[in-house]
Order: sequence, then C-alpha cells, then structure tokens
Amino acid sequence: MTNDRWVEIRDDLRKRVGKDNYVTWIEPLKLSTLQDGVANFAVPTTFFGDWVKRNFAEQILHHLHRSGAAVDRVEFALDRKAPAELVKPAEAAPRKRVAEDKEVPGAPLDSRFTFDSFVVGKPNELAHAAARRVAEGGPVTFNPLFLYGGVGLGKTHLMHAIAHELQTRQPELRVLYLSAEQFMYRFVQALRERQVMDFKELFRSVDVLMVDDVQFIAGKDSTQEEFFHTFNALVDQNKQIVISADRAPGEIKGLEERIKSRMQCGLVVDLHPTDYELRLGILQQKAEFYHAQYRDLIIAPGVLEFLAHRISTNVRVLEGALTRLFAFASLVGREITLDLTQDCLADILRASDRKVTIEEIQRKVAEHYNIRLSDMIGPKRVRTIARPRQIAMYLAKQLTSRSLPDIGRRFGGRDHTTIMHGVRKIEELMTSDSQLSDDLQMLKRLLQG
Repeated sequence: MTNDRWVEIRDDLRKRVGKDNYVTWIEPLKLSTLQDGVANFAVPTTFFGDWVKRNFAEQILHHLHRSGAAVDRVEFALDRKAPAELVKPAEAAPRKRVAEDKEVPGAPLDSRFTFDSFVVGKPNELAHAAARRVAEGGPVTFNPLFLYGGVGLGKTHLMHAIAHELQTRQPELRVLYLSAEQFMYRFVQALRERQVMDFKELFRSVDVLMVDDVQFIAGKDSTQEEFFHTFNALVDQNKQIVISADRAPGEIKGLEERIKSRMQCGLVVDLHPTDYELRLGILQQKAEFYHAQYRDLIIAPGVLEFLAHRISTNVRVLEGALTRLFAFASLVGREITLDLTQDCLADILRASDRKVTIEEIQRKVAEHYNIRLSDMIGPKRVRTIARPRQIAMYLAKQLTSRSLPDIGRRFGGRDHTTIMHGVRKIEELMTSDSQLSDDLQMLKRLLQG
C-alpha cells in the first residue's frame, strides 16, 4: 500500500474521529512499512505512539481492512528522522523531584504548608484524612481527590502538604503542582510555539498531578479539552490526581459536563467554614510559633479567644491579624492585652463586624432547615428547598452590600429577577407567618453575633 492510499484512509478517519483528534493524533502518523500483516507507523514521540495505540489502533486497523490491505495489526515506532527536540521519550528521562526537575513547569511549594502545621478540626477532618491517604503513596480507592471550599479554608495548604510528603517518602516520583491558570498559560504557550506534543508528553508523564483552583478553566474551551484528555490519560495509567476549587464540581458554571462527571467519580470533599474551636486551635499554634521569635512578649489571657470569636470568615485574615499584633507589640515593647489588640486591629475588627458573606448566610440557613448546601445552590424547586433558598436570598439582600446580579451568581448563576422574586416573597410571608418571622430574627442574630 502506498502513502497516497494512506492519505485517503486518513481522510476517512477524519470523519470518524473528529477534526481535533484527527489533527492532533492521526495526521502526524507516517506509514513506514506494510509487510507480514503488520502496518508500521512512524510517530514523533513514545508517548504519542502509546496514546494512538491505546485510543485509535482499532479504528485505524478497521479502515485499513476496508481499503483491502492485508493487515493483522498496527505498530508504532519512533520516527528517527524527526527533529531531536520532539523525541523526548519519558522512559529516558531521569526521575526527579518536582523542585529539582526544570522540565516540570510547576509552581513552587511553600515550606510552611505541611501536615505538621495544619490544624485539624471537625470542619476539615475528612479533607485532612483523605489528603493524608494520598500522601502515603501507593494505590488509592479514589481518583481524583477533589477538595473544595471558600477562601482561606486550607485547600492550598493541604495540596502543598501532599506534595511535600510525597517528595519525602518517594523522592523518585514526578509530582507536579500548579494552578489551573498556570496550566492554561502553559497550554496557550505551547500552542503559540507549536510545541503541543511536548506539552502533552510532559503533563501526561507525571506520577501525581495537582491542579489548584480548577474553576479558572471554566469557559475556556480549548484548555478544558486538553485538561480532559490529560485527566483521562493519567487515570488510565493509575496516576493520582488532586484537584481543588472554590465550589463542588457540579456547581462550577461553564465547566463541561464530561469534566464534571469525571471529577465526581472520585472523592469530593468539602472544607467547611471554620468553627470557633478550630480558629482558636489555629491561633494557639501560631502564637507558639511567634513566641519562639518574640521570647519577651507576654500575651494576656482571653486575647486569642477574643480573636477567634471576632474574626470568623477567613483563616488568612485571622493569621494576618495575629502576625500584625505580635509585630506591633514587639515594636512598642508592650504586653499583648485586649486593649492593645482592639487598638492595633481596629480596622480588621470593624471589617469583621460588618461583613456577613453570602456563603455564611447560605450555610447557616441550610443548617437551620436541615438541607444540603449544594441543594440550596442547585436547581431543585421542591418547597422544602425553595423556601430556605428564598430566605437566604432575602438575608443576602438585607445583610450584605452585594448587588442582585452578584447574589444571583452566588446562588448557582440565577438571574437577578429570580432574587427579586425570592426577596419579595419572604417580605410578603413575614407579615402573616409568625414562625418564619421568628426564624429570620434568629438567623440574623446568629449571623451578626
């Protein structure tokens, strides 16, 4: 069979596999020889050949048979005439740690974010246990591990901790941690510089892939396509994937359904907002760390408890407040008292006093009416869910400065007119439903207390 005949067969394959798959995987194939019932194809990289063999070999063989070729199987081998920079088989590369391997374009790991420095409490104990299990290495029963939650709840900390632990236990592993934004940037760069195959081979040859803030690829069609294929390739090889986002997979608007589905096949873990005990534990650990630096400083009883009560929405803000407090007290040479704390942190405390978040409202209302947070944001319209949802919309309008469109986005991407309807409905019911009125007053006290 001539190469001209193979070009005709390729055209038939284009209709079967689609334009994108054709351009990426079929068009680069070169028919080398056809003898003894074996069709040999030259490929630019080992990874390329493995991928085509696993995903398209049967279709290629079928179309060869249809053309009348006497072929029993197809084989793929490196094209020795290909440019040297394209031929980088993963098997030939030395196995290195992510911090040492310049070919792995990951983000640097923060040395502070380890399991030892992670304070465990009821809101994050499942996420911590799952992260520990992945960090032990070896096969796990869930892949991927999907961590989600609001800002400052510990998602990134756990991901860095997993990477640190894996590097310590198994330094030969290729562990790649990066943000979704960095993944997208690297992919776009590879497209621009015509190095897509290098990109594919690099990202699909790692042992553990960790992608932070995956919601940022929502709506980016080409990046989602590549992420999906990378995801599948790694799972097929039993390689571990860890992903984080600010919300559950099913609640990420603009994310392809097939990606949501694959992410939901693993273990999806919610890092809940911190409770008082967890915040106090974080402050106590942080205070011990600072005592080693500021040995002469004295912190009065009740200060940490005061901060744990007053700053409740964000662990980063909480830790930043304590950092500022110790630094200020050391500069002025005074004991850290409640008075000093209130003077030094006046702006943070004011912001915490007046700032009630939509997420906190949703959580409190969901807890009060015993419904799932995902149902409140989701599409279900049954009365037992719709009424609490409208109550949360009403409280979001009353207790925050967010616009109606912004509130709508936080309720699963609903239109602002839906929010208006919900608010008006609750306003009408308040005058006739004493139980609803009592519930609203109690929820306001909980949120503003």
